[in-house]
Amino acid sequence: MWRDFKGVSVISEILRNAKNIAIVGLSPNQSKPSNRVGQYLAAQNFKIFPIYPKFDEILGRKVYRNLKEINDKIDIVVMFRKGEFANALFSDVLACGAKTLWLQLGIFNDRVASLAQKNGVNFIQNKCIMIEHKNLKG
Repeated sequence: MWRDFKGVSVISEILRNAKNIAIVGLSPNQSKPSNRVGQYLAAQNFKIFPIYPKFDEILGRKVYRNLKEINDKIDIVVMFRKGEFANALFSDVLACGAKTLWLQLGIFNDRVASLAQKNGVNFIQNKCIMIEHKNLKG
């Protein structure tokens, strides 16, 4: 869970220090929130890694089937899937060394929140990474 510590938001620290973001469930459909968020993050100079089962390229980037296929260091894993999917995803998050697992707005998984805390992984749920980033820019 995120908390403010001495007036410094954990979310702002996460976003200021991140460079590489894997987006699980990044849809090729431009009307979907995941696509709009992916476009926004790319426009903000984050290196994005789409994870989607059926396409080879989304937003002009190579698509991966899972986190294990990505050879770059991942700072944040953003999930646009049903909350239960985080149960299976969490072991891949640990394996790739990502510092943060972020479940988008409307997505929850308290079991994984507990696992993340025990394993030293930042965990955000029910927040939109695009909205949070825009709020930082003020």
